[in-house]
Amino acid sequence: MFNSYLGEGILKRALDNRIIHFTARDLRDWSTDRYKSVDDTPYGGGAGMLMKIEILHSALEEVKTKYNTEPSKRKIVLLSASGKTWNQQLAKEYSKLDEVIFVCGRFEGVDARISHFIDEEISIGDYVLTGGELPALIIMDSITRLLPEALGNNESSLDESHSEAGVLEYPQYTKPAVFEVNGQKYQVPEVLTGGNHAEIAKWRKANQKKK
Repeated sequence: MFNSYLGEGILKRALDNRIIHFTARDLRDWSTDRYKSVDDTPYGGGAGMLMKIEILHSALEEVKTKYNTEPSKRKIVLLSASGKTWNQQLAKEYSKLDEVIFVCGRFEGVDARISHFIDEEISIGDYVLTGGELPALIIMDSITRLLPEALGNNESSLDESHSEAGVLEYPQYTKPAVFEVNGQKYQVPEVLTGGNHAEIAKWRKANQKKK
C-alpha cells in the first residue's frame, strides 16, 4: 500500500534524493504465537478485534532504536479517529522534526494502553477508515512538501492554501487567455495578463478566500 504511492511524484523524488527516508514494518514480525496474530477480542465484549498492546509496545521499542533520534526531535503518532485533526500548522511543526513514527491501527482499533507509549493521536477528519495507512500517507505528503528542495521550487509552498491560517489560495489561470465553448467565452481576468506585478499582487490578495 505504501510502496504504490511512494513510487510516484514528489514523494518518490524526495526518497530518491534522500530528502526523506521511509520504512514500513509489519507488526506480525513481533508476534510470538504460531499464527502470527496481532489482535484479540476486547474485554467486556463487543464487535471486532483490538490490536494487542504487548506487540505494539515491542514494535515501538525496537523501531525507536533504529536511528536513536532524540525524543525532542521525534513524534510517535497513533492514527486515530479520536485524535486531534491534522492541519497545515501541524504539518509545519512536524516538518521540523527528524523522525515521525506512525502506528497504523487496523480492525476495531488498538488497546487503549498504547496512550502511555505515544506522543500524539492524530485524525485526518471526522470519519472512520479501515486502517491508518492512508492517513499516514496523507500526513507524510503534507510534511514532505514543506521540506527544502522537495518541491523543486521552494516558493511553491509559501503562497498557497493554508500557508496562512484560514486563508485559501487565489484562483489561478493558464493559457489560453480566452477559452470558448458553445459560443460562451471564459476569459482570464485582464489584470493577470497586463504584466503589472503590483496590480497582480493586489488582485491576488483581494481574491484569496477566507475559510
